[in-house]
Amino acid sequence: MGKKINVKKLISDNAIILLIILLAIVTWANSQNFMSRDNVGNLISNVAPRFIIACGVSGCLITKGTDLSAGRQVGLAACFAAMMQQTLDYSARVFDWMPDMHWIFALVLTVAIMAIIGAVNGCVIAFLKVPPFIATLGMQTLVYGTCQIITGNQPIGGFKESYRALASGNFFGNRFLPYLLLPALLVGVFMWFLYNKTRHGKYMYAIGGNESAAQVAGVNVSASLIRIYILASVLYALAGFLIGSKAGGASTATGTGYELEAIAACTIGGVSVNGGVGRISGILIGVLVFEVLKICLQFLRFDPAYTFIAQGLVIIVAVALDLRKYLAKK
Repeated sequence: MGKKINVKKLISDNAIILLIILLAIVTWANSQNFMSRDNVGNLISNVAPRFIIACGVSGCLITKGTDLSAGRQVGLAACFAAMMQQTLDYSARVFDWMPDMHWIFALVLTVAIMAIIGAVNGCVIAFLKVPPFIATLGMQTLVYGTCQIITGNQPIGGFKESYRALASGNFFGNRFLPYLLLPALLVGVFMWFLYNKTRHGKYMYAIGGNESAAQVAGVNVSASLIRIYILASVLYALAGFLIGSKAGGASTATGTGYELEAIAACTIGGVSVNGGVGRISGILIGVLVFEVLKICLQFLRFDPAYTFIAQGLVIIVAVALDLRKYLAKK
Protein backbone atom coordinates (compact mmCIF):
# COMPACT_ATOMS: atom_id res chain seq x y z
CA MET A 1 0.00 0.00 0.00
CA GLY A 2 1.16 3.54 -0.72
CA LYS A 3 2.03 5.88 2.04
CA LYS A 4 -1.03 7.72 3.34
CA ILE A 5 -0.88 11.48 2.89
CA ASN A 6 -1.43 13.48 6.06
CA VAL A 7 -3.50 16.34 4.67
CA LYS A 8 -3.51 18.30 7.93
CA LYS A 9 0.30 18.14 8.18
CA LEU A 10 0.67 19.01 4.50
CA ILE A 11 -1.48 22.12 4.92
CA SER A 12 0.23 23.24 8.15
CA ASP A 13 3.73 22.74 6.70
CA ASN A 14 2.88 24.73 3.57
CA ALA A 15 0.46 27.24 5.08
CA ILE A 16 2.30 30.31 3.77
CA ILE A 17 2.55 28.98 0.22
CA LEU A 18 -1.14 28.08 0.17
CA LEU A 19 -2.15 31.48 1.54
CA ILE A 20 -0.08 33.28 -1.12
CA ILE A 21 -1.67 31.15 -3.85
CA LEU A 22 -5.09 32.11 -2.48
CA LEU A 23 -4.07 35.78 -2.40
CA ALA A 24 -2.88 35.54 -6.02
CA ILE A 25 -6.24 34.06 -7.07
CA VAL A 26 -8.11 36.87 -5.30
CA THR A 27 -5.86 39.48 -6.93
CA TRP A 28 -6.33 37.91 -10.36
CA ALA A 29 -10.10 38.00 -9.88
CA ASN A 30 -9.93 41.72 -9.05
CA SER A 31 -7.42 42.77 -11.71
CA GLN A 32 -7.32 41.57 -15.31
CA ASN A 33 -3.75 42.83 -15.70
CA PHE A 34 -2.39 40.63 -12.91
CA MET A 35 -1.61 37.76 -15.29
CA SER A 36 -0.65 39.98 -18.21
CA ARG A 37 2.51 39.27 -20.15
CA ASP A 38 4.18 42.44 -18.87
CA ASN A 39 3.43 41.67 -15.23
CA VAL A 40 4.62 38.06 -15.47
CA GLY A 41 7.79 39.24 -17.23
CA ASN A 42 8.33 41.79 -14.47
CA LEU A 43 7.84 39.06 -11.85
CA ILE A 44 10.48 36.87 -13.50
CA SER A 45 12.90 39.82 -13.72
CA ASN A 46 12.45 40.52 -9.99
CA VAL A 47 12.71 36.87 -8.97
CA ALA A 48 15.90 36.14 -10.94
CA PRO A 49 18.47 38.21 -8.94
CA ARG A 50 16.74 37.46 -5.63
CA PHE A 51 16.88 33.74 -6.38
CA ILE A 52 20.64 34.05 -6.95
CA ILE A 53 21.02 35.83 -3.58
CA ALA A 54 18.89 33.20 -1.83
CA CYS A 55 21.04 30.43 -3.30
CA GLY A 56 24.08 32.09 -1.73
CA VAL A 57 22.39 32.41 1.67
CA SER A 58 21.11 28.81 1.55
CA GLY A 59 24.53 27.25 1.99
CA CYS A 60 25.10 29.32 5.12
CA LEU A 61 21.72 28.29 6.56
CA ILE A 62 22.20 24.61 5.77
CA THR A 63 25.38 24.62 7.87
CA LYS A 64 23.49 26.26 10.77
CA GLY A 65 24.91 29.65 9.92
CA THR A 66 23.54 32.77 8.28
CA ASP A 67 24.74 35.79 6.32
CA LEU A 68 23.38 39.14 7.44
CA SER A 69 25.86 40.93 5.17
CA ALA A 70 24.24 39.59 1.99
CA GLY A 71 22.21 42.71 1.19
CA ARG A 72 25.09 45.11 1.77
CA GLN A 73 27.41 42.93 -0.29
CA VAL A 74 24.89 43.04 -3.14
CA GLY A 75 24.84 46.83 -2.82
CA LEU A 76 28.63 47.09 -2.82
CA ALA A 77 28.85 44.80 -5.86
CA ALA A 78 26.27 46.93 -7.68
CA CYS A 79 28.27 50.07 -6.90
CA PHE A 80 31.54 48.48 -8.04
CA ALA A 81 29.92 47.40 -11.30
CA ALA A 82 28.32 50.83 -11.74
CA MET A 83 31.64 52.64 -11.32
CA MET A 84 33.27 50.43 -13.95
CA GLN A 85 30.41 50.75 -16.44
CA GLN A 86 29.96 54.52 -16.58
CA THR A 87 30.43 56.14 -19.98
CA LEU A 88 33.67 58.05 -20.45
CA ASP A 89 31.83 61.30 -21.24
CA TYR A 90 29.52 61.17 -18.21
CA SER A 91 30.03 64.36 -16.20
CA ALA A 92 29.54 62.79 -12.76
CA ARG A 93 31.92 59.84 -13.10
CA VAL A 94 33.12 58.49 -9.76
CA PHE A 95 36.66 57.86 -10.99
CA ASP A 96 37.76 59.94 -13.99
CA TRP A 97 40.92 57.89 -14.37
CA MET A 98 39.10 54.60 -14.89
CA PRO A 99 39.50 53.34 -18.47
CA ASP A 100 36.71 52.03 -20.69
CA MET A 101 35.97 48.49 -19.51
CA HIS A 102 34.01 45.65 -21.11
CA TRP A 103 31.17 44.37 -18.93
CA ILE A 104 32.68 40.87 -18.78
CA PHE A 105 35.91 42.19 -17.27
CA ALA A 106 33.89 44.36 -14.86
CA LEU A 107 31.91 41.28 -13.77
CA VAL A 108 35.06 39.22 -13.21
CA LEU A 109 36.65 42.01 -11.19
CA THR A 110 33.49 42.51 -9.11
CA VAL A 111 33.29 38.76 -8.40
CA ALA A 112 36.97 38.67 -7.37
CA ILE A 113 36.57 41.58 -4.94
CA MET A 114 33.43 40.14 -3.36
CA ALA A 115 35.02 36.68 -3.08
CA ILE A 116 37.65 38.22 -0.79
CA ILE A 117 34.88 39.49 1.49
CA GLY A 118 33.36 36.00 1.53
CA ALA A 119 36.72 34.48 2.38
CA VAL A 120 37.07 36.88 5.31
CA ASN A 121 33.60 35.91 6.54
CA GLY A 122 34.45 32.23 6.24
CA CYS A 123 37.81 32.54 7.99
CA VAL A 124 36.36 34.52 10.90
CA ILE A 125 33.65 31.88 11.38
CA ALA A 126 35.85 28.82 10.77
CA PHE A 127 39.07 29.80 12.56
CA LEU A 128 38.09 32.44 15.11
CA LYS A 129 34.86 30.54 15.94
CA VAL A 130 32.83 33.75 15.89
CA PRO A 131 29.11 32.86 15.56
CA PRO A 132 27.93 33.49 11.98
CA PHE A 133 25.24 35.88 13.19
CA ILE A 134 27.84 38.16 14.83
CA ALA A 135 30.52 37.75 12.16
CA THR A 136 28.21 38.64 9.29
CA LEU A 137 26.49 41.41 11.25
CA GLY A 138 29.89 43.02 11.71
CA MET A 139 30.70 42.51 8.03
CA GLN A 140 27.35 44.07 7.10
CA THR A 141 28.30 47.30 8.87
CA LEU A 142 31.87 47.20 7.55
CA VAL A 143 30.73 46.74 3.94
CA TYR A 144 28.13 49.50 4.26
CA GLY A 145 30.72 51.95 5.59
CA THR A 146 33.13 51.00 2.81
CA CYS A 147 30.43 51.55 0.20
CA GLN A 148 29.67 55.01 1.63
CA ILE A 149 33.34 56.00 1.48
CA ILE A 150 33.87 54.74 -2.08
CA THR A 151 30.71 56.32 -3.50
CA GLY A 152 30.78 59.46 -1.37
CA ASN A 153 27.12 58.69 -0.58
CA GLN A 154 26.22 59.76 -4.13
CA PRO A 155 24.06 57.76 -6.56
CA ILE A 156 25.91 56.33 -9.55
CA GLY A 157 24.47 56.50 -13.06
CA GLY A 158 25.47 57.16 -16.65
CA PHE A 159 25.87 53.51 -17.63
CA LYS A 160 27.02 52.27 -21.01
CA GLU A 161 24.26 50.85 -23.18
CA SER A 162 25.99 47.47 -23.37
CA TYR A 163 25.68 47.14 -19.59
CA ARG A 164 22.08 48.37 -19.40
CA ALA A 165 21.05 45.97 -22.16
CA LEU A 166 22.06 42.94 -20.07
CA ALA A 167 18.95 43.20 -17.91
CA SER A 168 16.54 45.15 -20.10
CA GLY A 169 16.04 42.81 -23.04
CA ASN A 170 14.07 39.65 -23.75
CA PHE A 171 14.86 36.51 -25.69
CA PHE A 172 13.01 36.44 -29.05
CA GLY A 173 11.19 39.61 -27.98
CA ASN A 174 9.10 37.57 -25.55
CA ARG A 175 8.32 39.24 -22.21
CA PHE A 176 8.08 35.79 -20.62
CA LEU A 177 11.78 35.26 -21.41
CA PRO A 178 13.77 38.22 -20.01
CA TYR A 179 17.55 38.08 -20.24
CA LEU A 180 17.74 37.85 -16.43
CA LEU A 181 16.16 34.40 -16.63
CA LEU A 182 19.32 32.88 -18.14
CA PRO A 183 21.82 33.64 -15.31
CA ALA A 184 19.24 32.59 -12.71
CA LEU A 185 18.63 29.32 -14.56
CA LEU A 186 22.38 28.63 -14.86
CA VAL A 187 22.91 29.37 -11.16
CA GLY A 188 19.98 27.11 -10.23
CA VAL A 189 21.33 24.19 -12.27
CA PHE A 190 24.86 24.69 -10.93
CA MET A 191 23.71 24.87 -7.32
CA TRP A 192 21.48 21.80 -7.71
CA PHE A 193 24.43 19.85 -9.07
CA LEU A 194 26.73 21.18 -6.34
CA TYR A 195 24.31 20.31 -3.53
CA ASN A 196 23.25 16.90 -4.80
CA LYS A 197 26.09 15.44 -6.85
CA THR A 198 29.36 16.62 -5.30
CA ARG A 199 31.41 15.89 -2.22
CA HIS A 200 31.12 19.53 -1.19
CA GLY A 201 27.33 19.20 -1.05
CA LYS A 202 27.51 16.05 1.05
CA TYR A 203 29.95 17.73 3.43
CA MET A 204 27.68 20.78 3.69
CA TYR A 205 24.64 18.74 4.73
CA ALA A 206 26.79 16.67 7.09
CA ILE A 207 28.08 19.82 8.83
CA GLY A 208 24.53 21.13 9.16
CA GLY A 209 23.30 17.84 10.56
CA ASN A 210 26.06 17.39 13.13
CA GLU A 211 29.28 19.34 12.83
CA SER A 212 31.16 17.27 15.42
CA ALA A 213 30.18 14.00 13.77
CA ALA A 214 31.18 15.37 10.36
CA GLN A 215 34.60 16.35 11.70
CA VAL A 216 35.11 12.91 13.25
CA ALA A 217 34.14 11.36 9.90
CA GLY A 218 37.01 13.22 8.23
CA VAL A 219 35.24 16.30 6.85
CA ASN A 220 37.44 19.40 6.76
CA VAL A 221 34.82 21.63 8.35
CA SER A 222 36.87 24.83 8.23
CA ALA A 223 37.70 24.51 4.53
CA SER A 224 34.06 23.67 3.71
CA LEU A 225 32.73 26.71 5.60
CA ILE A 226 35.20 29.02 3.87
CA ARG A 227 34.16 27.67 0.46
CA ILE A 228 30.48 28.14 1.34
CA TYR A 229 30.91 31.80 2.30
CA ILE A 230 33.13 32.52 -0.71
CA LEU A 231 30.52 31.00 -3.03
CA ALA A 232 27.81 33.04 -1.30
CA SER A 233 29.71 36.29 -1.93
CA VAL A 234 30.35 35.31 -5.56
CA LEU A 235 26.59 34.90 -6.03
CA TYR A 236 25.95 38.25 -4.29
CA ALA A 237 28.42 39.81 -6.74
CA LEU A 238 26.56 38.38 -9.72
CA ALA A 239 23.20 39.48 -8.32
CA GLY A 240 24.48 42.99 -7.57
CA PHE A 241 25.93 43.26 -11.06
CA LEU A 242 22.55 42.34 -12.58
CA ILE A 243 20.54 44.53 -10.22
CA GLY A 244 22.67 47.56 -11.12
CA SER A 245 22.04 46.90 -14.80
CA LYS A 246 18.30 46.39 -14.25
CA ALA A 247 17.88 49.53 -12.12
CA GLY A 248 20.00 51.73 -14.36
CA GLY A 249 21.79 53.05 -11.28
CA ALA A 250 23.30 52.10 -7.95
CA SER A 251 23.77 53.67 -4.52
CA THR A 252 24.50 52.77 -0.91
CA ALA A 253 20.78 51.95 -0.54
CA THR A 254 20.94 49.21 -3.17
CA GLY A 255 20.37 45.77 -1.66
CA THR A 256 18.94 47.05 1.63
CA GLY A 257 16.97 44.29 3.34
CA TYR A 258 17.72 41.69 0.68
CA GLU A 259 19.37 39.41 3.23
CA LEU A 260 16.15 39.16 5.24
CA GLU A 261 14.12 38.43 2.11
CA ALA A 262 16.62 35.73 1.12
CA ILE A 263 16.59 34.10 4.56
CA ALA A 264 12.79 34.17 4.64
CA ALA A 265 12.54 32.79 1.09
CA CYS A 266 14.90 29.94 1.99
CA THR A 267 12.91 29.14 5.13
CA ILE A 268 9.59 29.21 3.27
CA GLY A 269 11.14 26.91 0.68
CA GLY A 270 12.18 24.31 3.24
CA VAL A 271 15.75 25.32 4.12
CA SER A 272 15.83 24.78 7.87
CA VAL A 273 17.46 27.38 10.11
CA ASN A 274 18.44 24.38 12.24
CA GLY A 275 20.72 23.12 9.48
CA GLY A 276 21.12 20.03 7.35
CA VAL A 277 18.00 20.48 5.19
CA GLY A 278 17.32 22.38 1.98
CA ARG A 279 16.63 22.04 -1.74
CA ILE A 280 17.19 24.43 -4.65
CA SER A 281 13.64 23.88 -5.95
CA GLY A 282 12.28 24.88 -2.55
CA ILE A 283 14.37 28.06 -2.56
CA LEU A 284 12.88 29.06 -5.91
CA ILE A 285 9.37 28.52 -4.54
CA GLY A 286 10.21 30.63 -1.49
CA VAL A 287 11.48 33.52 -3.62
CA LEU A 288 8.39 33.32 -5.82
CA VAL A 289 6.14 33.44 -2.75
CA PHE A 290 7.80 36.62 -1.50
CA GLU A 291 7.66 38.39 -4.86
CA VAL A 292 4.06 37.34 -5.58
CA LEU A 293 3.09 38.70 -2.15
CA LYS A 294 4.56 42.10 -2.96
CA ILE A 295 2.97 42.27 -6.41
CA CYS A 296 -0.43 41.20 -5.07
CA LEU A 297 -0.43 43.93 -2.44
CA GLN A 298 0.53 46.49 -5.09
CA PHE A 299 -2.33 45.40 -7.37
CA LEU A 300 -4.76 45.47 -4.46
CA ARG A 301 -3.57 49.07 -3.83
CA PHE A 302 -2.40 48.59 -0.28
CA ASP A 303 -0.26 51.30 1.25
CA PRO A 304 3.45 50.36 0.81
CA ALA A 305 3.79 50.34 4.61
CA TYR A 306 1.49 47.31 4.75
CA THR A 307 3.85 45.47 2.42
CA PHE A 308 6.60 45.68 5.03
CA ILE A 309 4.17 44.52 7.72
CA ALA A 310 3.13 41.54 5.59
CA GLN A 311 6.76 40.65 4.86
CA GLY A 312 7.60 40.81 8.55
CA LEU A 313 4.71 38.52 9.42
CA VAL A 314 5.75 36.06 6.71
CA ILE A 315 9.30 35.93 8.11
CA ILE A 316 8.06 35.28 11.65
CA VAL A 317 5.55 32.63 10.59
CA ALA A 318 8.08 30.91 8.29
CA VAL A 319 10.67 30.54 11.05
CA ALA A 320 7.98 29.47 13.55
CA LEU A 321 6.78 26.73 11.19
CA ASP A 322 10.36 25.62 10.60
CA LEU A 323 11.01 25.34 14.35
CA ARG A 324 7.72 23.47 14.74
CA LYS A 325 8.81 20.89 12.16
CA TYR A 326 12.24 20.60 13.82
CA LEU A 327 10.76 20.01 17.27
CA ALA A 328 8.26 17.50 15.85
CA LYS A 329 11.14 15.47 14.37
CA LYS A 330 13.00 15.49 17.69
